[in-house]
Amino acid sequence: MSEEEEKAPEKPESPYQTRGFRFVIGTVASALLTGLASEMLNQSLDSGGWVQLIGLGVTVLLGAITIIQYGPAIRRSWQHSGDSAPELHATAEEAEQWMIALGSHAGGMAAAEWYALHEEWLRELLMAEKPHVDTIDDFARICDALEAWYVRRADPDALLQLSDLLSAAAEVCGRRDLAELAAARAATAYRMLGDLDTATTRLGISDNIATHTRTAAAMTTRRQVERALLSLARADRSPAGNDRDEAVLNARERLDEARLKRPGPDLAADVAIAVNLAVVHLYQQDAEGALDHLRPAVARATAAGDLSGQAHALELMGVAAWMQDNKHEAVSRWDHAAHLYAEVDEREGHARCLQHLGSAEVTAGRLSAGLELLEQSAMLRTSESQILTKYLEAARQTAQLPVVADDAPRRTVGWLKRVLRSLRGFVGRSV
Repeated sequence: MSEEEEKAPEKPESPYQTRGFRFVIGTVASALLTGLASEMLNQSLDSGGWVQLIGLGVTVLLGAITIIQYGPAIRRSWQHSGDSAPELHATAEEAEQWMIALGSHAGGMAAAEWYALHEEWLRELLMAEKPHVDTIDDFARICDALEAWYVRRADPDALLQLSDLLSAAAEVCGRRDLAELAAARAATAYRMLGDLDTATTRLGISDNIATHTRTAAAMTTRRQVERALLSLARADRSPAGNDRDEAVLNARERLDEARLKRPGPDLAADVAIAVNLAVVHLYQQDAEGALDHLRPAVARATAAGDLSGQAHALELMGVAAWMQDNKHEAVSRWDHAAHLYAEVDEREGHARCLQHLGSAEVTAGRLSAGLELLEQSAMLRTSESQILTKYLEAARQTAQLPVVADDAPRRTVGWLKRVLRSLRGFVGRSV
């Protein structure tokens, strides 16, 4: 027997196990008391006289004991859902306010700090909360807030767990609209994990349980954008040729449909769709077409105070400028985007821009400056980047520059594919 097994009996009993044991004992005791009272009442009624009075007295006494012993527990059980409702509602209000501030000009950094401090507590609250029809909407609002954080932090595992929690709660409460959202959220998580087939299946499930509520149009738009992102992910995996071109065209069709059918004015959705349409044009070697979407995207993001969206658009404008061999403008765009990402503590975007700037320095032969920027990028990165590794090696060893630097971006499909692979944060900007 292992040491852990020997120590197991000493583990203190959890409060949930204790409550369960007391519940069983209480149930049995209540049944015995009820049976005894019934029998005595029956006998006393048959006997009459003073025996009857004694029997009635004993029955009343037993009933009083039962009420005194188990009344508070029953009352607490009835009030349990009501007790948690105010706290859950207040938490949902706070989380929603910080979600709106996340990535914005006003409070973006503070929102990131709030999420960093409270994310674990919010998740534990959801896991401990018993689904109830009166609190399910607040439950879902907290899920929405956490989704924004997990997508930003590129944490698909946590996003998938969040989807499972919402799906289970929706099933208990009979909320098809939330089940539809949970399935779409799972599709996003599986795409981020690289499991494109499962992501497609989950989108199909979301379609099958789609409702006709006031949020139906927004959910349809979300699924269209998600399918476009899946097509771009497939294009990224495909070699140049018909399959890749078909995937890119499919992404463009989905995004155009999402743009035309989105439910009312929504600056955030407009920015997300425009950014992804720009990615489509970059895949098609059409830098000017990409800029046609990115210029209004920057304007809309600025009007909305969305620094994150503005930074995304500016970063892609830098890629388009580099394709047009306008390196000075590309560096200017990337530098601006890097500062905006830093203002809202969006580290992945900041790391990408530092990588672009460092690569440009290495390409220009300024290895020391390039090395400093690339090392800063590596420190901020939470995922590996082959391009970053190649440029770091070139800067440190003064070896031959990577193929990426020598390719003509306007002519070489391979160059663009490698650059877009380093911009995975864009091929994932959902509404």
